[in-house]
Amino acid sequence: MFYFGIEHEVAFLTPEGKFADFSSIKFADFNQIIEQLPTYPNDYPQLRIGDAGIKKKRWYIEGFERFADSEKVIECVPKGIEIRTTINSDIQSTITELTESFYLLQEIAAKFGFSPALISCNPYHAVFKPEPPLNDYEIKRRRTSPEKQTANIPMLTYGPDLNISVAGLPYERVIEIGKKLTYYSSYIVPFSYSSPFYQGGLWEGLSVRTFIRTGQRPAAMVFVEKSEQLIQAAPSLTKIARIPAEVGRIEFKAFDSCDDFSIYAALLALLKGLVLDESLPGRATVPDTAKHQLSAQQGFDNQDIFAIASQVLQAAEVALGEDPDVNLLAPLKVMLNKRETKAHQLIRDFNRVGSIEQALRNTYSAF
Repeated sequence: MFYFGIEHEVAFLTPEGKFADFSSIKFADFNQIIEQLPTYPNDYPQLRIGDAGIKKKRWYIEGFERFADSEKVIECVPKGIEIRTTINSDIQSTITELTESFYLLQEIAAKFGFSPALISCNPYHAVFKPEPPLNDYEIKRRRTSPEKQTANIPMLTYGPDLNISVAGLPYERVIEIGKKLTYYSSYIVPFSYSSPFYQGGLWEGLSVRTFIRTGQRPAAMVFVEKSEQLIQAAPSLTKIARIPAEVGRIEFKAFDSCDDFSIYAALLALLKGLVLDESLPGRATVPDTAKHQLSAQQGFDNQDIFAIASQVLQAAEVALGEDPDVNLLAPLKVMLNKRETKAHQLIRDFNRVGSIEQALRNTYSAF
């Protein structure tokens, strides 16, 4: 029995048509949107609210939390709004729920002049520097995990967590799958590439997000029940589940964001196939930085990336067998055959209109 979920980060353009980020937006700007979105009491306890109390709905403000001298959050510097689905027993229900939540978010955001924009890395800022500087408590808190030490990177990047779990799977097997996904990450992430902009212009590749975050942030994260099940690694591969619903969950965290949710369906089917597959031998505890950076620059134009991505896709297809989810892989086959990613379309749009914002206005066109 498989279970699925998606956490999808949404970036926005402001009412003035500018890119909305920590340099121009306050918490209140996005909070007015969140306040008008509904609460579903039956979502809990499977959705985590968190200590700060910001994550009370299926939508919440994603940002950099600031602390005084305790765990109490005193401020959240915003970067965008995250949509999260509940736990679903099939892929299509997950995508349907995400789609409905996105429509609602888009509708309410439009009332305040904000429009969603697909991007996976801040197109203008290369650095996020907390102001005022971190205090002693915050510095001490950041030392508690590799992810907290690199918490400035997510302020510059946007991407999904694709969540998958299998009922009753021993934790050793779940960790093994996490290692497998970490190994093959650099070959499958091009299916999602959507961050070709950097510091106000075109970058020299397809995913600056992948280039800057890999090696510092996890590709996959496995949630375990007990501390003795943790594996020491930097970035982390394992993490203690914060609520019972997280135990046994694998979060794949390395994909760029997609504005066509059928691609998320395809990627979840790919992950499902990789969970079922027993032919692929690769395993890694931490992501291969050099391989990811090569992938970020060249994508499927690199022969090695193309060849192993083809092998992985075929292995997933074979493993799925007669499962109807095998049909969801179709968009990935098209991309691979064309060696084409969303980033290629964004580059073409930018070259045509000469503006990052204008290119971003063409995203989420299906909604």
